[in-house]
Order: sequence, then structure tokens, then C-alpha cells
Amino acid sequence: MTPLQTLSGKQIVVAVTGSIAAVEVVKLIHSLRRCGAEVQPVMSAAATGIISPEALTYASGRQTITALSGSVEHVLFCGDGGSADLLLIAPCTANTIGKIACGIDDTPVTTFATTALGSGIPLIIVPAMHHSMYRHPAVVANIQRIREWGVGIIDPVIEEGKAKIAGNEEVVLHCERAVLGQPLQGKRVLITSGPCRERVDDVRVLTTRSSGLMGRSLALQAFRLGADVTVVHADVFPCVKNVKVESAAGMRAAVGQIFSDDGGADLYISAAAISDFTPKAVQGKIPSGQPVSLDLVPLPKLLDEVVRRWGPVVIAFKLGTGQEKKARAMLHKGIAMVLVNTPETMGSRSGEYRQITPEGTILLKGTKDQIAAAVLDTACRTLINT
Repeated sequence: MTPLQTLSGKQIVVAVTGSIAAVEVVKLIHSLRRCGAEVQPVMSAAATGIISPEALTYASGRQTITALSGSVEHVLFCGDGGSADLLLIAPCTANTIGKIACGIDDTPVTTFATTALGSGIPLIIVPAMHHSMYRHPAVVANIQRIREWGVGIIDPVIEEGKAKIAGNEEVVLHCERAVLGQPLQGKRVLITSGPCRERVDDVRVLTTRSSGLMGRSLALQAFRLGADVTVVHADVFPCVKNVKVESAAGMRAAVGQIFSDDGGADLYISAAAISDFTPKAVQGKIPSGQPVSLDLVPLPKLLDEVVRRWGPVVIAFKLGTGQEKKARAMLHKGIAMVLVNTPETMGSRSGEYRQITPEGTILLKGTKDQIAAAVLDTACRTLINT
């Protein structure tokens, strides 16, 4: 499925240093280009000993810069009035981090970094090294120093004694966040997502066909737009705070904790298929081969509680056919927007939604990424003071 063209019209300089993680850069460049970016590769001499410059030229469609010339490439791309929208150093070694922190320019990559810092072009660094190097006091201090300059640091994944480069999806999301203007900067977005699983016995649960794909799309789009995003669900999404729960009771408790003790949220999106009922759980395993009756106990509506007790801007979903009248009634109860969809959208990567607000009804059709982008665009323009 084609990604959103979030980086269309944006130029990203991808600078590569001498880490073995450089072998992943071809895939990273492809990922950026699939989102619409124009990518210009730059390499240090050490990086060219790990991966061929021709590989990056092939991946980007632009000649890789391995040395600076009289064309002053660093100024053309990252100087005052330069053409680049972002400088991404991935992977970045401890050596290069130290040079940037001390203003040392002795490779094309460090010269590009100094120029970008001086001109104010966004700079993102993706460290990759052995874990012991990442813990070195000088490296820790250097990273802290450049963070204070406003440099974005995408923390590595600590595995097998190495501080491994972050995954491509996470890197691309940070790039999107850096260049999309961050209309939700400073806003806290809380999303409940996916199915709940209510215990029937020690091995069985009662659940729905919800996949959590809509919640994921909304969470990542909110992150792209600069929000501080928390998702309450049973999954793990990149770049956001994940609060893992299984049942409706767990989801209610987690949301209550966030609103009561953890600062709350400016925008609450109820994208989860929260259980309306829970069975009276049986200890052990219900024997098979014979009829079984389950007593279902109704559960309180979390959405109603959020509106009544905390009153954030709320976006809700209403599942079913012919639900527009009920959705409009929800607007009178303090909900800012309702997305009406049908059961066919559950588990699907695309769908059709009726976006209902006090201003009227808009039909949204497309992938869930496209739906999420449209919903949050409306939220930025009309629901939240940004």
C-alpha cells in the first residue's frame, strides 16, 4: 500500500558515517522517497569503506557527495537559503557526535552539520554504536549538549550489547514530524485503540473484530503533527507512549489515571472497540462438547465518563448502519466530532467514514492513514486552538 505522501516537495539530506549500520541506509532512503521526499546522500570517507557511494546514488537518484568542492555543496543544501528542509545523519557514530558537539569540521558530514546548525535547518541524528560506547561519559555529555541546541536525537535500540540504529519507520516518522510544521506542538493527545478482551475462563476471551489499525493511523499522524501522544491498547506503536491493557476495566482505569494524575489530555480520541459487556468469568477451563450459557454484565461507558468528568476535546467513533442521527445526538453531549463507520471497516486497511461535526457532514473515503490525516487536519483547524 502506498504511504501517505507526507514528504512531497521536501528535500532531505541523508548523511552517513562509518558505522556498520550504514548497510541499512539504502532501505531508509527508499522509505523516505516512498513518502515523497527528494533525498540527497552525503558520506564520510569512513562510511564509503562500509557501503559503496554508488549504492546510495542508485537508491536516491542523485549523485552521492563524498567530498566538498568549489561548488560549496554544504552551503547550497544547508546554508542560509539552502534547498534542504532537513539534515538527517543516519547512522551517526560516537566520533561524529563528538565532532559536532565541539564544532569540528573534517568530513563532509560534519561540515554539513555545522552549516545546518548555523542556518537553523532542522538536524536529526540517529546514533549507532556499541552499547559501552553509548554509555561513555563524553558521549552522554555530547548528546545532551547537542540536544540543548535543538538537535533531534532518535535514541538507539539497545540489543545484543549494541546501541543499534532505530528502525526505518521510526526514523521516517521523526523526519515527518520535523518538516510538517507541528501544528499540534505542545498538545497532549490520548487515544484508546483496538479491541478489548474480556475473560471467559482461563483460556477463552470475548472480543471483537477490531484490529486497532485506525487507532494506529491516528496515533502516528498525531505524532507527525507534533503532539505528545499516549495510546491505551494491547499493542505497541512506534514513537508514542504505549499503555498496555487487555480489558475494558483496564482501559477505564488507565484513562482515569492519565486524566486524574498524569496531566490529562487536550484531545481524546475514542477509537477503541471498548467492550459493552463482560462475562462472569469461570475459574479453570469450561469443558468442551456441551452447550454453554454465558451471563453478560453491562459495562459503564468510558466515553461518557471522559466527557462528564474531564471535558477535553473529544473525537468518537460510532459503528453501525444508519447511525447519523445518533451521532448527531452525541454532539449535544459535548463530543466535538463523530466518525460513523460500518462493520466492514473493522480489520480493513481502508474504509468509508461519515465525519460529523456541528458544521455538517463530510464523507471520507480512503486508507485509514488518509482518514486519520483528514480527521486530524479538521481537528487542527476547527477543534483545537493551535
